Amino acid sequence: MLKENLEKIVTHLKGEVASLRTGRASTALIEDLEVDYYGSKTPLKAIAAISNPEPRLLVIQPWDKNAIQPIEKAIQSSSLGLNPITDRDAIRLAIPSLTEERRKELTKLLGKHLEESKIHVRKEREDALREIDRKEKAKEISEDEKFRQKNEIQKMVDEINKKIEELGTTKEKEIMTV
Repeated sequence: MLKENLEKIVTHLKGEVASLRTGRASTALIEDLEVDYYGSKTPLKAIAAISNPEPRLLVIQPWDKNAIQPIEKAIQSSSLGLNPITDRDAIRLAIPSLTEERRKELTKLLGKHLEESKIHVRKEREDALREIDRKEKAKEISEDEKFRQKNEIQKMVDEINKKIEELGTTKEKEIMTV
């Protein structure tokens, strides 16, 4: 149970980190963007094909031509700061290179995401440790078993924290690369 929860934290962090815009175009930037499509919020990837034909270009091809306006509106109102260019049946997004100031802002945002993930990991660890203490008090496990399980939990937590750090380091290099 703990291992699954810790893996979910890392998976969520990967999604958050992928959505941080670097100087390179990535479909992860916009695929989960909520589009107001026929009165309901729909992820962009559910109503359009998103491709990355060039390093700094994303092309969105909606399956329904009536979705072009709502997609444009969703992109313009997002925090991405991108301007969509529409030509007939596709929308093009040119990804500008980042300024040094924007790179630093993104690095701070990355740090915030990493810290939030570490907080969630600590919370999961505390819950698991509390459960072990409860079991020992209820005589469900021995004292030796308690210490063995606590060591296992700490190993799992250390492993997950290492993954989080590696993710952060990789993304920071990507952000700071000009």
